[in-house]
Amino acid sequence: MRRVAVVDYGMGNLRSVWQALVHAAQGGDCQVVVTAQPEEVAAAERVVLPGQGAIRDCMGELVRSGLQGAVLEAARNKPLLGVCIGMQMLFEHSEEQDTPGLGLVPGRVVKFQLDGRRQDDGSHFKLPQMGWNQVRQRPADGALHPLWRDVPDGAWFYFLHSYHACPSDECHTAADSDYGGRFTCAVARDNIFATQFHPEKSATHGLTLYRNFLAWKPH
Repeated sequence: MRRVAVVDYGMGNLRSVWQALVHAAQGGDCQVVVTAQPEEVAAAERVVLPGQGAIRDCMGELVRSGLQGAVLEAARNKPLLGVCIGMQMLFEHSEEQDTPGLGLVPGRVVKFQLDGRRQDDGSHFKLPQMGWNQVRQRPADGALHPLWRDVPDGAWFYFLHSYHACPSDECHTAADSDYGGRFTCAVARDNIFATQFHPEKSATHGLTLYRNFLAWKPH
């Protein structure tokens, strides 16, 4: 069985991520495990990095758990999926509490600037963005990323966040969404893919994305 490691450093929405991945893996040859052991992350064929809460706490716990090295090593040569704060952690820096990230994707994470902006119904934008939003897929090198297979462009996904990523190079933006302006909500670089939204809370389209991750073979 091919093993998929969900990294447990104490800060992820682990049960719902695990359940969604197990559901997506039904009928296949993947075994999904939640693990706090660096050696299990190292032995897995592919790795999922979830995260929720403040990014400084997430980065601190990743270091204290002894898992940061295993995640960095996995990012070199294995399919790696970041989810929510797990996506933000991949960047070089977040302005939330002036926090350094893992530096796997060039760019930074910034807070939404929504002062004075109103939604179509006249109400003010609120933080965090909490709820469903449409995701517009963005091609890289003229083609959509394999993780979008069978996911319609403009599909709705579930978000909960106050900060968003700004990649240094737009070629790493795999999708964007709109909340008071366009923002990057998915990134891709080589064997790394990550989403700001929560696939595990996004019904059929989220499960399809997880299923695509389990089958993905980066070049």
